Amino acid sequence: MKQKIRFEKNIKEGKLIILESSEVDPGIVMPLLEEEYSLEGVVKASAEGPAAFRKCVRRKSFFPTTDVCMKLFEGTVEFFKNEADQVVTIEYDDADTFPKEEKFLLEDDDVELDHILEDDGETSEDEIKEIDAGEDSLGYSPEDISEHEN
Repeated sequence: MKQKIRFEKNIKEGKLIILESSEVDPGIVMPLLEEEYSLEGVVKASAEGPAAFRKCVRRKSFFPTTDVCMKLFEGTVEFFKNEADQVVTIEYDDADTFPKEEKFLLEDDDVELDHILEDDGETSEDEIKEIDAGEDSLGYSPEDISEHEN
């Protein structure tokens, strides 16, 4: 799922607003949350490093993973150093955090599939007749007028 985290400075009030939104369908972005922070506190935490930044921005309602926190930190370091910048948006895709899968290739030497199918796939007519001749088989004739029709 694609996520957008927007940082907005309100210098007059000394606040930082973090807005998180997510792409719920291709092309449709839905706001998820809005959190308010002390601008001075987040600027100070950003200057101290990733661990302090992560500790400062995490809350019960906004708890990004360590990888996402690192991406947010890296994307906002210059934003917090420069007072002229008012808004920055960091985008990430959850799928990028999953390990890449290796492509599975079946090689001819791995399994002799044709050989397995040839050995087990044949049933002779005599075997079929023997199975059908069993006393356990249910019989049905159209003249059967019993109450139970199964």
